[in-house]
Amino acid sequence: MMFLEYAVWGAWAPVLGVYLAKTLGFTGDQIGTIYLALPLACAISPFLGGQVADRWVPTQYFLAVSHLLCGVAFLFMATQGTYGPFLWTMAVASLIYAPTLALTNSLAFHHMEDVDKEFGGIRVWGTIGWIVASWGLTFWRVGVQRGWMPEVGQGDLLYLAGAFAIILGLFCFFLPHTPPAKEAKSPWAFIEAVSMLKNKNFLVFMIISFIVATELQFYYVPTSAFLVDLGVPEAQVPGWMTLAQIAEIFTMAFALGYYLPRLGYRKSLAIGVIAWPIRYLVFVVGKPLWLVIASLTLHGICYVFFFTVGMVYVDSVAPRDIRASAQSLFAVVVLGIGSAIGSKFVGLVWDYFSQHGPAGEILSTDWRLLYLVPCGLTIACAAAFLMFFREEIPTEEKPAAEEAVQPQ
Repeated sequence: MMFLEYAVWGAWAPVLGVYLAKTLGFTGDQIGTIYLALPLACAISPFLGGQVADRWVPTQYFLAVSHLLCGVAFLFMATQGTYGPFLWTMAVASLIYAPTLALTNSLAFHHMEDVDKEFGGIRVWGTIGWIVASWGLTFWRVGVQRGWMPEVGQGDLLYLAGAFAIILGLFCFFLPHTPPAKEAKSPWAFIEAVSMLKNKNFLVFMIISFIVATELQFYYVPTSAFLVDLGVPEAQVPGWMTLAQIAEIFTMAFALGYYLPRLGYRKSLAIGVIAWPIRYLVFVVGKPLWLVIASLTLHGICYVFFFTVGMVYVDSVAPRDIRASAQSLFAVVVLGIGSAIGSKFVGLVWDYFSQHGPAGEILSTDWRLLYLVPCGLTIACAAAFLMFFREEIPTEEKPAAEEAVQPQ
């Protein structure tokens, strides 16, 4: 289930930007708007599928129908070559797909005996699915070029996403029965966590997380087009971009468990937030090509040491009775609002530093100036984090005699 869930996403997300820019001739603003569809859907998904699955429909059946419909939407999207129909189809597909990201987790949690021990080994298959989907797309494209794979025309990445979604939809009918909960959580439950923003450290963390989430889109949206302009064959781009996910697996498996207990939250988060501008600085330099490709691995360090550690930090500082709400707030701010605004911002910046043809299509881009924007903003985030964020021990875990001591 996890493998296929993220294979759907991995088939299109890393390389949609270059497809929209180079094949369909969309503007940067149009590309950014298309990319914001899924983050917006993630921001509102707690009010959609989660409530349906919690109250009325067994989770496995909701997942099955959702993925079948999502697959049809992606197959239809592959046939669209104009902005309006493409955007609306992506919006529909995103609204259907977004709730399944949380529901696959909840279904897994429901059937595990020991979540702490078992979930990591299961969730990692999602990252593997993302990698295999990208490699599959590269294999398909190289095979078409060499004549031993069938030609499907433009939209191959969307056909592949649709195929994965339909396979997953059929597979979900055979997942373990997961009935609706007897007492569904309120869709507004995460608002309870807003009071945590009164804590200066948590407020600083959330503000920086929001800004970093906007800058993360400078990796997802234009990087595939950037690599093509540097000379990477377009057919090979999906495979090379999986270096980020491979590094994520190794960082999660071998580095996080060792360094987090030894460094604590502040230093661990600092590693993640500092790795961001280093990667964008390499993009600004833009050569040699091997260094740019090698810098893709910094995505694993960035993501694991900031967002994954961030989830652990949120869980540690939130009172026990609102930990789930705090995680929901973090997800909406980062995966929803931050990513949506970032996608639109990236599109506008891409247009600003590009030369356009008569129909508005992007002819060339000054990548050095474009990547100076996220480089500067992430440097500012790193500086602000180091200046204002302080290590904090959760109040409920402090010895009673130390409760009055201010955190250093």
